Amino acid sequence: MNVVVSRIEDVAVDIRAFEFTPLDGQSLPGYEAGAHIDICLPGVVRQYSLCGRREATGAYMVAVQRDAASRGGSIAMHALRVGDVLRIEGPRNHFPLEAAATESILFAGGIGITPLLAMAEHLAALNSSFELHYCVRERSRAAFRDRLDSPALRERSFLHVDAERGSPALDAALAMGAPAPGKHLYVCGPGGFMTHVLTTAQQARWDDAHLHREYFSAPAQASDAASPHDAFNVRLAKSGRVIPVSASQTVIEALAAHGVRLETSCEQGVCGTCLTRVLEGEPDHRDVYLTEAERAGNDQFLPCCSRSRTPELVLDL
Repeated sequence: MNVVVSRIEDVAVDIRAFEFTPLDGQSLPGYEAGAHIDICLPGVVRQYSLCGRREATGAYMVAVQRDAASRGGSIAMHALRVGDVLRIEGPRNHFPLEAAATESILFAGGIGITPLLAMAEHLAALNSSFELHYCVRERSRAAFRDRLDSPALRERSFLHVDAERGSPALDAALAMGAPAPGKHLYVCGPGGFMTHVLTTAQQARWDDAHLHREYFSAPAQASDAASPHDAFNVRLAKSGRVIPVSASQTVIEALAAHGVRLETSCEQGVCGTCLTRVLEGEPDHRDVYLTEAERAGNDQFLPCCSRSRTPELVLDL
C-alpha cells in the first residue's frame, strides 16, 4: 500500500522515528508485537520493526538509526520529509511473542529496542511477567526513554549505559536467570551483543526453542566457512532445468541469470523473504533466519546467501 510520512521525530542521537498514515484514509492492518514492514526506498527494500501504538494513533511507526556504513536504507530514510509518499508491504512477523509463555526476558541493544519496546508494552497491557534490559553506549543514544519511563514499564525496564559511571552493567546471566518450562528469552541488537546474550543462555542450558532472536544484519562469516562444494548445481523440480552456481555466485544470482527471479529483500539471510523449499540435497546454511532445528531439517534454505554441501540441490521451483 502507499502511505504518507505524517510525522518525524528525533528520539535519540542518530535515531529518528517516522509515522506513516495511509493515503486513502483507511485504517492500516493490525499487527502483533515483533512485526515489521518492508519499506520500498530508491533502489532498495528494507525491513523496519513496528514500534508505535497503531490502536491509539491510527499510524505505523518505525525508528531508524543512521548508519555511516549504510548500504542505502538508513541514509534514504533519514532524507525523508513530512508529506513524502512511500510504498510499504506487510506487516509480517518473524519475531513473535510466544503465546504460551509465563515469563519473558527481553534484551535490547541499541536500535534493537524497536521490536522489544512493542513487546514490552504488549506484555504490560496483559499484565504478564516480564523484564526489559536495554543496553546503550551513551544515555543520549537511548531511544524512547519517555515510553520506558511510563507507569506501565518503569518498574520492569532497566537501562544499562556503558559509558556512564554508576549505571549498572548488564549481567546477562543474572538478568535471564535459570531456564524454566514457560520462560522465553528475546534478543535484538548488534551482532556482538546478541552473541553474548545467546551464548550466556546456551551455557546456562536454555532450550533453543525458548531463545528468540532478530538480526538487523548478518554477522560476518568465519574465514573457514567455505562450502564443501564451492560450485554446484540447482535443479528446478517443476521443470527439470539444471542451473549451475559458480563459486562467485549466489543461488539468487545464478537463477536470475537464467531468467528465474525470486523475491528478495535484505540479501543477507536475515529477513526470510527468499525462503525456498529444498526437496533433495543438503544445504550449507549461512543465514541467521532459520533456527537450528529448522536447519537440521534440511528442507528449506535462504538462496540469497546459503550454498550446498552436496553437488546438487533440488528446489521446489
